Amino acid sequence: MGKWFPKIYDIAMNPLEHTYFKRIRTTLISKAKGRVLEIGSGTGVNFPYYTNATKIDAIEPNPLMSKRSSKRIKKSGIPIQTYLVKAEKLPFSDNTFDSVVATLVFCTIPEPIKAVQEIQRVSKTGAKILLFEHVRVNQKKLGKAQGLLTPLWSKVCDGCHLNRDTLELLKQSNLSISKVDYHYGGLFLVIECLNE
Repeated sequence: MGKWFPKIYDIAMNPLEHTYFKRIRTTLISKAKGRVLEIGSGTGVNFPYYTNATKIDAIEPNPLMSKRSSKRIKKSGIPIQTYLVKAEKLPFSDNTFDSVVATLVFCTIPEPIKAVQEIQRVSKTGAKILLFEHVRVNQKKLGKAQGLLTPLWSKVCDGCHLNRDTLELLKQSNLSISKVDYHYGGLFLVIECLNE
């Protein structure tokens, strides 16, 4: 993993984070209640938006990204514990979490199906699974362009796959999808699920 990517991530995302993404995160993350698992917490950009959580367990496999989240953890009024682990093998017991949050992370997970299975395992029955992800668009030319760009993009952007179809992946799981909101012509999706 490149050392430069964690350093520039917040700066590069800043224009979107202070406008459009802020509204999305505020609405979505307020729905996370009780004990929350955050998948791929990165630099902790979600931490200020938790208003109804009692405790947050945040996983992030990149130590450089996780390190950059420490300031946001200190400012949070909610206890946050971070773990340097991958989503495909979570160090938690079955039926632990009331809510799970994943934002702009499923594009980078090497084995996303395993990650979904692990999320289901550690979530209580009826737990809310809340995602905000960029995905492969449902337009032939644009989708093809995403596919062509992905190999180079993935190397430059810490494993990000521009052409990942996260919604289809969730449809094939045992999660029950309750709501999907499309943003930027379907490039970004907000997906709400329940663990059954």
